[in-house]
Amino acid sequence: MASGSPLADPGKDGKDGKEPTRKGGADGRSHQGTRGEDAAAGPAKAGAAKTGRSAAKTGRSATKGGPAPVRIAFLGGLGEIGRNCACVEVDGRILVLDVGIMFPEPDMPGVDLVLPDLSYLRERADRVDGVILTHGHEDHTGGLAYLLRDLAVPVYGSELTLGLARNRVDEAGLASRADFVVVRDGERRRIGPCDVEFIPVTHSVPHAFATVFHTPQGVILHSGDFKIDLHPVDGRRTDLARMGALASDPGVRLLLGDSTNAEEPGFTPSESTVGVTLRKVFLERPGRRFVVTCFASHIHRVQQVADAALAGGRKVATLGRSMQKNVALARRLGVLQIPDDALVDVETVDSLPPGQVCVISTGSQGEPMSALSRLASGENRFFSLRPDDVVVISAHPIPGNEWSVGRVIDGLHRRGVEVIHSGVEAVHVSGHARQGELATLLSVVHPEYFIPVHGEYRHMANHARLAASMGMADDRVMLCEDGDAVRLDATGLHRDGEVPGGYLYVDGSSVGDIGHGVLRDRRVLSEEGVIMVVATVDQRRREVVGEPQLIARGWAYDTDSEALFAEAAVLVSEALAKALASDGHDHETLNRVARKALGRVVGARTRQRPMIVPVIVTV
Repeated sequence: MASGSPLADPGKDGKDGKEPTRKGGADGRSHQGTRGEDAAAGPAKAGAAKTGRSAAKTGRSATKGGPAPVRIAFLGGLGEIGRNCACVEVDGRILVLDVGIMFPEPDMPGVDLVLPDLSYLRERADRVDGVILTHGHEDHTGGLAYLLRDLAVPVYGSELTLGLARNRVDEAGLASRADFVVVRDGERRRIGPCDVEFIPVTHSVPHAFATVFHTPQGVILHSGDFKIDLHPVDGRRTDLARMGALASDPGVRLLLGDSTNAEEPGFTPSESTVGVTLRKVFLERPGRRFVVTCFASHIHRVQQVADAALAGGRKVATLGRSMQKNVALARRLGVLQIPDDALVDVETVDSLPPGQVCVISTGSQGEPMSALSRLASGENRFFSLRPDDVVVISAHPIPGNEWSVGRVIDGLHRRGVEVIHSGVEAVHVSGHARQGELATLLSVVHPEYFIPVHGEYRHMANHARLAASMGMADDRVMLCEDGDAVRLDATGLHRDGEVPGGYLYVDGSSVGDIGHGVLRDRRVLSEEGVIMVVATVDQRRREVVGEPQLIARGWAYDTDSEALFAEAAVLVSEALAKALASDGHDHETLNRVARKALGRVVGARTRQRPMIVPVIVTV
């Protein structure tokens, strides 16, 4: 990378190895900027010669009144795993690419799901022409039901993708809000302001797409989540030939590339290699009952588990509501091949010989209420694990879920079962491209501009470095984060302000009612506990009635708590009496005085900071 690259430069803040910080994000969080204000401040120079394409070839004009610019706004998925959501805008019309969720992190107590901030789309509901779903994973489709509450729009995707997404939409009672439009491999159709083309790619869920936007500013290619699998389970390969044809004519103006595995060297192994390992694992353990867990949407993995089980003369049962629904959907669509006579009800597995049973279960991420977690704790209502059983975890923990998965594995071992996971046998491979495949895509597509997407910041930064190693000029690569917007016009790719890019928290039926303040209070309660002080005040006589009472929950003090509480009660009473004597008798003032007095003595005596909750009763 050239010495002038912001990835190598100390940056404006003068700190070696760190990018300058750009403040003022829509959600109040700081953003790391790496390309200055613009990726290209003026007309393209040397990079245009490298691409071998002129403005005339791509149909672009720098003259006033030429083709309309294209704006891309990133609402999520850039800087984290999940919440994938972007908007493509032309002439004021908007296409939404994916509406995903993110699973809560450990510092989000009580949060069920995290959504992109959808206010940008709600405020422009009349300008949204459609939602395009690249594939069926929930980090790309799980937020659709929440968007449909405010927008009634057509939703485009493969038949399987729409079927998986519709499960959530139906559960929310919002099926009538969307017109689900099935698109096929290689299909090109007009959606709002763009011709949109759907290119097949291989991923860990079948029928995933790379999405091509034919815009007034040329071709914009979004890779979607992908890998280059030369031996896929269903024979459906990533269509590099079509991408190469687009690169040749008319040329790819902008590539948005999946960065999830950009830190990993080499090539991701084929999904079909897992099937070989599973057959070996099954054959080496005849006569023992198997429980295999994987993502319910990973239909190719389910197929290979079923094939390995059937090869050994076993019956297959499904455990977990999402697994049962997805297997039924995939079989109905012909994506999953399991004979009717090979399927048995999970309630009957205890009556069958152990060597004739394979249960395919949900719960690979250690979710507390999942089927596998209940098996590990002995609380599953269908059957219980036996000491001779074998549990195969055919998935890798999503970042942040490692502790939960480890807890479940511990529980399984306590029940005496044998546990096989990717650290023991090659029972899982990723669905995302590694550096070798990412370099292949860059070489085939040969984009004029490039934005890494999908992944944590380090993943995208490594993808940018990979592009530099492939010969892309620094001013042709732009690193963005949630809330960033870019503009593609005749002069190049530029930053174009910011949009709301913060987190929208879901807690039960509550959406967006939880803010950072609520989460901060929950963290304090979980880490330090709470002490309540209840005091009665006679406002007319301006005096404290009786002695304040202190109540602690989730707070522990090793020495004499009673003595501390007695001392604290006296100090709180004195502070309230002083406030009342100086005309500080409004409720807000009395609360503040009581909180400070109690917090001061607890902090000084214990070096702890529990939440202090004053309750002032006036008579």
